[in-house]
Amino acid sequence: MPQNYKDTLNLPRTDFPMKANLAQREPELLKKWEETRVYQQIQRARANAELFVLHDGPPFANGDVHMGTALNKILKDFVVKSQTMLGKRAPYVPGWDCHGLPIEYKVVKESRDLAPLEVRKRCEAFARKFIDLQREQFKRLGVFGDWEHPYLTMDPKYEAEILRAFAIFVEKGLVYESLKPVLWSTGAQTALAEAEVEYQERDDTAVFVKFPIISGALKDKASIAIWTTTPWTLPANLLIAVHPKEIYVVQEFTGPKVEGTSVSRTETLVLADKLVPQFCAATGFEPTGEPMQSFPGDKLEGIGAQHPFLSRTVMVLPAEFVTMDTGTGAVHIAPGHGEDDYVLGSKNSFPILSPVDDHGRYTNEVGISDLVGKYVFDANTDIIRILRERGMLLAEQNFHHSYPYCWRSKTPIIFRAVEQFFIRLDEIRGKALDAIHHKIKWVPSWGENRIAGTVESRPDWVISRQRSWGVPLPAFYIEGRATLNPDWIRKLADLVAQRGSNVWFELSDAELARELELPEGTTKRNDTIDVWIDSGVSHRAVCATHPELRDPADMYLEATDQHRGWFQSSLMTSIALNDRAPYRMCLTHGFVVDLDGKKISKSGTYDKPMDAGHFIKKHGADLIRLWASSINFGDDVPFSEEMFTRLGDTYRRIRNTLRILLGNLFDYPQRDTKGRASARPGHGTPHPTLSPRRGEDEESLASATIIDRWILDRLDHVVAECRSAYAAFEFHKVYHSINHFCAVDLSSLYVDITKDRMYCDAPDSPRRRATQFAMHKIFDALCRLLAPILVFTAEEAWAHAVAGVGDTGPRSATAATNSIHLQLFPDCRAGAPPAGTTDDAVRQQIDQLLRLRSVIGQALEKARQEKLIGNSLEARVTLKCDRKVIGSVSKEELEEFFILSDLIIEDAGEASAVVEKTPYAKCARCWRHRESVGQSSAHADLCDRCESVVARGTKKEEEA
Repeated sequence: MPQNYKDTLNLPRTDFPMKANLAQREPELLKKWEETRVYQQIQRARANAELFVLHDGPPFANGDVHMGTALNKILKDFVVKSQTMLGKRAPYVPGWDCHGLPIEYKVVKESRDLAPLEVRKRCEAFARKFIDLQREQFKRLGVFGDWEHPYLTMDPKYEAEILRAFAIFVEKGLVYESLKPVLWSTGAQTALAEAEVEYQERDDTAVFVKFPIISGALKDKASIAIWTTTPWTLPANLLIAVHPKEIYVVQEFTGPKVEGTSVSRTETLVLADKLVPQFCAATGFEPTGEPMQSFPGDKLEGIGAQHPFLSRTVMVLPAEFVTMDTGTGAVHIAPGHGEDDYVLGSKNSFPILSPVDDHGRYTNEVGISDLVGKYVFDANTDIIRILRERGMLLAEQNFHHSYPYCWRSKTPIIFRAVEQFFIRLDEIRGKALDAIHHKIKWVPSWGENRIAGTVESRPDWVISRQRSWGVPLPAFYIEGRATLNPDWIRKLADLVAQRGSNVWFELSDAELARELELPEGTTKRNDTIDVWIDSGVSHRAVCATHPELRDPADMYLEATDQHRGWFQSSLMTSIALNDRAPYRMCLTHGFVVDLDGKKISKSGTYDKPMDAGHFIKKHGADLIRLWASSINFGDDVPFSEEMFTRLGDTYRRIRNTLRILLGNLFDYPQRDTKGRASARPGHGTPHPTLSPRRGEDEESLASATIIDRWILDRLDHVVAECRSAYAAFEFHKVYHSINHFCAVDLSSLYVDITKDRMYCDAPDSPRRRATQFAMHKIFDALCRLLAPILVFTAEEAWAHAVAGVGDTGPRSATAATNSIHLQLFPDCRAGAPPAGTTDDAVRQQIDQLLRLRSVIGQALEKARQEKLIGNSLEARVTLKCDRKVIGSVSKEELEEFFILSDLIIEDAGEASAVVEKTPYAKCARCWRHRESVGQSSAHADLCDRCESVVARGTKKEEEA
């Protein structure tokens, strides 16, 4: 009966499980990290290292963490962890944006008619609830940071810094009050910043309207034709604008029949010559003969026209902003409802008429009693009816366009003139643009043009809000006039630092005046400061005040919408306060979108699971992190359940690579802290960071075969690629480099080729030890390189190596404190090549051998199909090739490389292989067919190599 030699093999041994069970195992590691305070350990370990500051842009504390927010926090964690492992000190202080409309809108929606102070108390409770919730969700994603001491924009000390910054803005003359049009949310009854606006597609009714000319040479002879997509603004019309240099014509038109008659309508109209064909196509009017007159637009300056339904004379003025893209070339101007309109009206001393209240309803100033109290968008049909009844409507048409909506109430925005406070951006725009173009690095590079465009075109910053939940706008009123006094504002800041900003709402006017030593009779109002100021001054309130941070920060990292949001508000406030940018680099990522390109967000109506917690429970945080590393985040980021299936294959490949490396290192001897070697069967590497025995590097490399030298060279390249990619924040390159190394270089080649020596050689044979040396280097490097991405898996594998791969009991105390995240990335050069060889020579040699392997593989496959052999070990292969290609590689190495039992080499030109069945018997232990099988009297079924190993093992047992 054949003997069973399984117990004599060096089969891999490890209790590092093949099945990850991430959703169950990750919380155990989180608990360990909290108990050992690993973040604090990291900071102490890097106390004297070069500082790198990524300043956290604060998410709103108003909902669960969705996949977009998860991507943002994971990318930040990649940066912090990789910079730490590159040897820098990279503290991470997380923060939350607590004030503002997103939270207040939800609170007020649930309970209406609350007093401002009650709104504020409920908003604070709401924010704290979600801060605690999001904190745990971010920690569950494996994100390290000072979670015990985050910054909150509602913290009294932070609020005080907002007010102190505001005092400086006032001191520098940047803040002013004015009645001018702003983006107004009728749903939330407040002014909005541009960053609080989103766009939706909608259909409106556009109208062509005539304004009869009542003064000048064309008096009673023609009408000016205008086109507008907002009929509801016509009650506020005061002017008509024309381009001064474009050519206008006086043209008679014949149009559609007059309603209820068979008579065609005839009109004599003034409009831009270029737009006559477009006007005719849209309205059904046709020119009658040649134009009666033509002239540049500036000839129309100063003429009067009759308002189409109000007893008001409208003046025509030239304006460069008039375009020839659509309409008639004559633009209806309502200074109370548009930025260009306001500028033209103010420049010419026209009143700023805006007959609309906070809810978007007409006031008595509208001039038509039937319209008072009507919501402006509902009133469009009434305006059109009035125009038609008075014969002033030339035509109407459906107009499909992108229109601004309030990001929170989801209602359409109106441009409405309201008394508001503004920051003069022209005073700081030039320095901001200079910083954008010359002082800041933008990753990806297109970020520079995107933010520059928004800064160049942005109007003055409206900073007052008609809301309760925020830092009070510190304007004081004396006899009804607003006073902005920097000294008074600083006194208020000191009071807020002690008692919080609720004090503004708790104290009466008289009480606050006494507290701040203000003139008797000074009053206050309840407007709050735009929350983009709150987060925008975080460079001052956080980076400049936390001793472990610094201002300016090295990096801000947010989604692309922050070019008009936090990136910009931070830049503008820092220019105003410090004459410089608050960051050296801005890294931008795209939005998380589904496979149809639909954006996933907290405020959206996405109908599939989007909370990060759903996917963590199902797949584990490491798979989400692997997803985040796999994409080029500069573009929009695709996301779907199906992607996790594919990523699961990649994850299992990486995990199994770590497992096979650990298993093959179960008896690899290394020095302990006292210099003693450890090689107990069943116990793995005592500590991967400890050096092998003195001189073992040299011993192992001296015994290394070409495949060992090649894999160490490949490891060097992977280490170099990953270090470079981490330094450049190109995490997808790390993913692809490691995935290829595990799938191709290791699994398909190195592990497969060296399996025979690892299992069947004597445990301490030089070539087996050389392979273990290489595998030890690879395992060590992979754990470190993977640590910023697979934060849990790298820690788990590291702990198995530290505590002993064969241990089945509790992990050692060393494992509990020696986290992978305390380590540095491996250096390049895992091991120098032996004397007389070069890395290039090894690479070229392996490339040539792989080509020969392919030739042999094709011949073997053909022989299998012909039933000549069952597997490659049964074959005798005659390889014909140029012997120079093989060089000094021994026949034994070649048989191992090609995974053959019997190889014959013949010198020839073109490479080819001939396969026949080997005549040799099969070794019962290694399964190779060898000539030596049957020659031993003690073990007739073994080859000479296996017989020697078994005999040696028997002798050791007898001696024991």
